[in-house]
Amino acid sequence: MYKHTFQTKEKIIELIFGFCGMFSLFITLGIMGIIFWETTLFFKEVSLFEFMFSTQWTPLFSIKHFGVLPLITGTLLVAGIAMAIAMPTGVLMAIFMNEYANAKVRRILKPVLEILAGIPTIVYGYFALLSVTPFLQKVIPSLSGFNAISPGIVMGIMILPMVVSLSDDAFGAVPKEMKLAAYALGSSRFQVAFKIILPAAMSGVIAAFMLAISRAIGETMLVAIAAGMKPAFTLNPLVPIQTITSYIVQISLGDTPVGTLAYRSIFAVASVLFIITFIFNVIAQKLRHSLKY
Repeated sequence: MYKHTFQTKEKIIELIFGFCGMFSLFITLGIMGIIFWETTLFFKEVSLFEFMFSTQWTPLFSIKHFGVLPLITGTLLVAGIAMAIAMPTGVLMAIFMNEYANAKVRRILKPVLEILAGIPTIVYGYFALLSVTPFLQKVIPSLSGFNAISPGIVMGIMILPMVVSLSDDAFGAVPKEMKLAAYALGSSRFQVAFKIILPAAMSGVIAAFMLAISRAIGETMLVAIAAGMKPAFTLNPLVPIQTITSYIVQISLGDTPVGTLAYRSIFAVASVLFIITFIFNVIAQKLRHSLKY
């Protein structure tokens, strides 16, 4: 009797978990279906060649151009600046917390990082626009009021907790026997950290990098506020640019009628964003398997 009741409960739990898994799958497929259906309608009126290779993006002008390259370069430029700041800083902070910091220091750093993670992105956006940009303009007089470097720096700070947390977990998963063996052979703490722990945890660090860059590429409010709304095919971080997400915000909050070509363009650029993120995830999986010890 007891065994039968136990099996029934297990079966119910299994069905509930299965339903939750299938529900999330159907939601994901539904989102993808809507995006790619509207994208298909968009490409019935716009050449795919123009979309992928033209360097002009003016869907709201009287003379319309639909070259997505300015949005892609703007997105990757801001994300690249953010990763150049967040990745080395985050990994070094994780090494410090894992190998050098005592329990008291860790108790201080952990809440600080959690505070950074809890700040709304719109606050980061105004911080970049009203504090970081004026400060940088004193150093770089040619810096525009809207630019890529200011939101890139602030975005690096914003995603820092994610990099530190994931890297710290990866370092903590390294077997203690490896570290103790290195110390027994006379290695210094620096050598253990960078010759033993970091290579052994490289798959986790790669995962942290890919998750962080996906977060940076998908960020919306920060770049919409501080980077500008001027699509430009440039890698100059000192001038206004526009990212894919800020363009979606621009159209979504405007008076663009549903069903128009400009409206469907947001689904086309959303498809590009989805493909870019998917590529990064595939690369992450490949690297994790190739670097796994």
